[in-house]
Amino acid sequence: MQFNRIRGPIEDLLIWSATSNGFSFVISFETRSGPGLRGRHGYLASWRPIHQSRCAIKVGGSPFESLVEAEMACTATLAHLTRQA
Repeated sequence: MQFNRIRGPIEDLLIWSATSNGFSFVISFETRSGPGLRGRHGYLASWRPIHQSRCAIKVGGSPFESLVEAEMACTATLAHLTRQA
């Protein structure tokens, strides 16, 4: 799964997304203060089915200390989801 940074009008937002096997994954970087998204400090990962109108579900272990850890957790979640399908 290849995550790509989403670029928008607000450069302070750090958001990456990826899709695979009918699932969408998003990783965002959050801090308690400073620019960007507010929340617990770290990389928050979530997923949802692409073709269903459902809320995103937080990936277990979020927030992570690094982007690599968040990507690995998303990959493990995808493996679990596709095994169950």
